[in-house]
Amino acid sequence: MTSQTTVDKASREPRKAAAPVPAKGLRGHPWLTLFSVAIGVMMVALDGTIVAIANPAIQQDLNASLADVQWITNGYMLALAVSLITAGKLGDRFGHRQTFLIGVVGFAAASGAIGLSDSVALVIVFRVLQGLFGALLMPAALGLLRATFPAEKLNMAIGIWGMVIGASTAGGPILGGVLVEHVNWQSVFFINVPVGVIALVLGLVILKDHRAENAPRSFDIGGIVLLSQAMFCLIWALIKGSEWGWGDYKTLGFLGAAVALFVVFALSQKNVREPLIPLAMFRSVPLSAGAVLMVLMAFAFMGGLFFVTFYLQNVHGLSPVDSGLHLLPLTGMMIVASPLAGAMITKFGPRVPLVGGMVCTAVAMFGMSRLEIGTGTLTMSIWFGLLGLGLAPVMVGATEVIVGNAPMELSGVAGGLQQAAMQVGGSLGTAVLGAVMASQVDSKLADNWEAAQLPPLSPQQLDQASSAVEVGIPPVGGNVPPEIAGKIAGVAHDTFVSGMSTAFMVAGVVAVAAALVATLTKRGANAEAGAGAGHI
Repeated sequence: MTSQTTVDKASREPRKAAAPVPAKGLRGHPWLTLFSVAIGVMMVALDGTIVAIANPAIQQDLNASLADVQWITNGYMLALAVSLITAGKLGDRFGHRQTFLIGVVGFAAASGAIGLSDSVALVIVFRVLQGLFGALLMPAALGLLRATFPAEKLNMAIGIWGMVIGASTAGGPILGGVLVEHVNWQSVFFINVPVGVIALVLGLVILKDHRAENAPRSFDIGGIVLLSQAMFCLIWALIKGSEWGWGDYKTLGFLGAAVALFVVFALSQKNVREPLIPLAMFRSVPLSAGAVLMVLMAFAFMGGLFFVTFYLQNVHGLSPVDSGLHLLPLTGMMIVASPLAGAMITKFGPRVPLVGGMVCTAVAMFGMSRLEIGTGTLTMSIWFGLLGLGLAPVMVGATEVIVGNAPMELSGVAGGLQQAAMQVGGSLGTAVLGAVMASQVDSKLADNWEAAQLPPLSPQQLDQASSAVEVGIPPVGGNVPPEIAGKIAGVAHDTFVSGMSTAFMVAGVVAVAAALVATLTKRGANAEAGAGAGHI
């Protein structure tokens, strides 16, 4: 017990030594550091949702195909997910300040280049670069917070950090709708340039480089290649599964390759002097539980939010801006609850807030499964607000559990793991819940169509109609009489809402499972004590 205390005390000393002295200026000030990294993180979080609003305008302006437009999103997501853990390792090796600033500059420059692009091919190339630079930026931000804040204030800092991510993610459609509607699609990307300049100036003035004494000195190149290939195969299978079919040999082939590559990667880490991810990290049950919890939370949240936007726009007929405004209860509750969650976790530990947050999330998902075509704004707001209330402590707590239970010299890798878990969970949720929706539409559309006494459809027409109904769009042709068009819209919306209800039920069950996983978490009080285990 004495040695444990000694290790903990000694390992905290660099963090205390890094605390700024007011007489020496602004560099390294914890709260200013938080403000500085939050500006950069906001850019990346916004781009996760803001670009979806711009895609139709990009498609029309650049004469892009549907596949091209999908690559605008998929290229960004793949680059981000594949690079996150490696980017975190770069921060651990060369310093999180340097990698954060490079990420900010690169992300802003790539954004400006997209706005100047006159072909969809260039847009896709620069979106991939955006993802790569965003991967540098996100884990570095967490590494800087971990190194700058004392343990008793880290949860509050992560709470505000999570608030920025949540608000930016949920606010993306609102800002994107305003910019596309009143300026142009290029403005969605150009806005990152001045934000990036502000983040760069603040970073140069405020951020202080922190490096653990036993930071890694070399790179596991083989591990980087294996992990990158494994992540690519996994995310690519999740992206393309709905198009290829989940039983298709291509989908199964990529999933099988991902599993095989992950196994080979894990085996390779045992024989490397400085592994990319020391497997001993996962001997920490709280850290492992935090990573699983982050996957399950993102599954329920991002998978569910995917259908909410279609429900608001295609069933209720709202504009992108109005859809975003309807999501304000979700955004607002995350803004209010995230710092409060940080304070609660600091006082009581993460377990109770995490379990309570996932229970709230599950209740919200089950409540949203009861949404109907005519559900009013008040009812929707209640469920959206409850969802934000549930997500806030999970976003904060799971992040602290992962980063706080990792050794200080692996804080970048831990930050990359946290972000990678979110990307995998979000992709998995969108893919699985999308498959649930497709299955429901396939099983019910034909019967609903017939019950409405609409003209029969050929198998090819039924397939085309199903594709439209899966996103809530009535398959109405240009010369359809208004009375028939009304019946088709009713069938399409009824079928979509039925599928959405089932998808939300599945998300609710996943949230319940996440609440059970959350019982295994605890605060990262002995994070540094695991530093030695990280190199076993």
